[in-house]
Amino acid sequence: MNHILITGAAGFIGHHLAKLLVKNGYKVTGIDNINDYYDQNLKLARLHDMGIDIDQIADGKVLEGDITFIKLDLRHATDIMNLFKTSNFDYVVNLAAQAGVRYSLENPQSYIDNNITGFLNILEACRNYPVKHLLFASSSSVYGLSEEVPFSTDAHTDHPLAMYAASKKANEMMAHSYAHLFNVPSTGLRFFTVYGPWGRPDMALHIFTKAIIEDKEFEVFNHGNMSRDFTYVADIVESIKRLIPKPPQKNNPDFNPKNPTPSKSTAAYQIFNVGNNAPVALMDYVHAVEDALGKKGKIVYKPMQPGDVSATYANVQSLFDYIDFKPSTHIKEGIKAFVDKYKELHKV
Repeated sequence: MNHILITGAAGFIGHHLAKLLVKNGYKVTGIDNINDYYDQNLKLARLHDMGIDIDQIADGKVLEGDITFIKLDLRHATDIMNLFKTSNFDYVVNLAAQAGVRYSLENPQSYIDNNITGFLNILEACRNYPVKHLLFASSSSVYGLSEEVPFSTDAHTDHPLAMYAASKKANEMMAHSYAHLFNVPSTGLRFFTVYGPWGRPDMALHIFTKAIIEDKEFEVFNHGNMSRDFTYVADIVESIKRLIPKPPQKNNPDFNPKNPTPSKSTAAYQIFNVGNNAPVALMDYVHAVEDALGKKGKIVYKPMQPGDVSATYANVQSLFDYIDFKPSTHIKEGIKAFVDKYKELHKV
């Protein structure tokens, strides 16, 4: 049985991935620091859904459920190194991070500490206790000022708009360095606007749903003139599951050192977009939430926010070719699943 570590296991994607991998025969260890960036009760509810006794959680304590869970912080290098030393991981999926574009305008230091220092500790552990494959969460936000859509992993990403995006770009460069110097096989995953059941409270879908149910106003930025490549969480974790046993190989014949592209290398390193390949107008997304709830929302239109972009659109052909799977869940299906879970969790 392959042993896999998921960091950020109490998070939105981590929770779904852990459950999927358990069903597919993996031995799963999850870690999370359960910080208070958003409601900790939601994180605990996700762990409970995985069979973890949340009344027993304490720093460093090993809990057994459908997964093995340990409350650990990526910023604590010694704890992470000791975990690797005693666990013999075959694979690592690093999903733990300080999330949120807008929050990075208020607290940039958190992104350095969690996303850069924390990821360095994972890389060092993978260097000292080698794994077959390290997969790590990047973000569509690395495309920054680029308006060349659909976004291609062969495009350069040198103009991030916020510290969140900059930290994810740094993760890609750090992983490449460790792949080149220490042969840590690494795959970066540029996620595009992930949504679905158990989603974060700071995400648009949660905000829209809560406000409409409570008959309160909610804000829509750039006066609604935005589009996103909304990607359903089940499609995200299915893509990760298929990628896990397919690490990149060294000396990719498609890499041209005289004209290098970010997604390929002579090192065991690669980058993929993980998106729906079908951008949806933000107002269509809002209307789908209204339809799922059977109720109109009270929308307040606002100008574009700093660090935001008007459109995202993923070219996922390279991912499809590599794993024979392309995300395809329709937003009406995905939004209904979110609304149903929201009502269950909040007893609406």
